Amino acid sequence: MERREFLASSSSATALALAAASGLTPAHAQTAPGWNKAAFDAKSLADVAKALGATSAPVESKDLVLQAPEIAENGNVVRLGAQSSLANTSLIALVVEKNPNALAALFDVPAGTDANVATNIKMGQSSNVYALAKVGDKFFYAVKEVKVTLGGCGG
Repeated sequence: MERREFLASSSSATALALAAASGLTPAHAQTAPGWNKAAFDAKSLADVAKALGATSAPVESKDLVLQAPEIAENGNVVRLGAQSSLANTSLIALVVEKNPNALAALFDVPAGTDANVATNIKMGQSSNVYALAKVGDKFFYAVKEVKVTLGGCGG
């Protein structure tokens, strides 16, 4: 792949990810194969887990680590990361309790790879932030409160 093609394709992917995090997804993204509308429309951790296939409530786990700042000085750009040492983690989601759409990011984890993800999201106000991991048919979570001093989702 030539450099220009790479930059064009990565710019589109970045724009799509940023649009999804802000709730402004292009119409074609919402009809793309694999798009889980119910998960992205969910308003709570329990609703997100249910939309992703959970049959029971997620359980807190020390084997799932959420990297998030205690204080986000600008809610427009909040860096989050999650790392799971749970064997066979197949999915990691980042959920922001008080955002208009709780699910901020969703990552499929291919078999045989490290379950380690990071991205920037928007937060409209201080909130609990969750990392949610799927292992088999069970879901696990880690939580941290992030205080926002300057709102990002219309704040």
